Amino acid sequence: MALQEKLDSFKRQQEKCQSMLSNIAAKSATSRSTATPRSAPAAASPLPNARPSAPVKFSNDTERLQHINSIRKAPVGAQMKRVIDILFQTRQAYTPEQINEACHVDVNGNRDVFEGLRKNPKVNFDGKRFSYKAKHDVKNKNELLVLIRKFIEGIAVIDLKDAYPNVMEDLQALKTAGQIWLLSNFDSQEDIAFPNDPRVPIKVDDDLKELFRSIELPRDMLDIEKDLQKNGMKPATNTAKRRAAAQVQGISSKSKPKQKNKEFSKKAKLTNAHLPELFQSLKNT
Repeated sequence: MALQEKLDSFKRQQEKCQSMLSNIAAKSATSRSTATPRSAPAAASPLPNARPSAPVKFSNDTERLQHINSIRKAPVGAQMKRVIDILFQTRQAYTPEQINEACHVDVNGNRDVFEGLRKNPKVNFDGKRFSYKAKHDVKNKNELLVLIRKFIEGIAVIDLKDAYPNVMEDLQALKTAGQIWLLSNFDSQEDIAFPNDPRVPIKVDDDLKELFRSIELPRDMLDIEKDLQKNGMKPATNTAKRRAAAQVQGISSKSKPKQKNKEFSKKAKLTNAHLPELFQSLKNT
């Protein structure tokens, strides 16, 4: 008897649920029939083959967020280098917010990065913006030439490389124009720029002149090449190799005496014969 009552109760619940579903379906049909005419075409696609737009996934931006997170978790020095590289490449002044947009370094959110940039000798901070600070404040070729002329004893090119983006091209242009000299320093293997201005008085000490004149060069090229190599320079010649090749081929290293040009002598005699008045005074002496 108890089982029959449970079955009857279950049937009544099913009928109730079925009635609720029927009411919901009826209300939905009524709302669709009373909808405005404009909304119906919008629901249906005018193109039968049109594909529905791909659903937006929450994970689409995950890779970018992971990249930003890795930058902000990097050591302070790595984050500072990233900022300085941006400042050097663009040569523009950035606020902390602009730095965050450009290279994802949160300067305001990391006190160590902020203080490191503020105290860095390559960075200028005016209280609001950060900018790159070169060793010498020159912006173009004319200002570069004026600076080099102030250093009569020479200025290292390495100190000019970060002045502005195309400074090396301007240095070569000044050298080609004969306005400066670019000489190599064999101690540091770096070039030094010297002014080539005739208006600049250059005085050489007498002791230096005497020392220069007292230096005697070796007579043999082998000794000269050895001295060059000893001072870290590469000779343009290889006398030992050239002499060895000459011995193998049976060629003497001594230069042959030059033969007189017989054709030139004949022409000279012919000219002298046609111009006797030029040598009349010599015959009378």
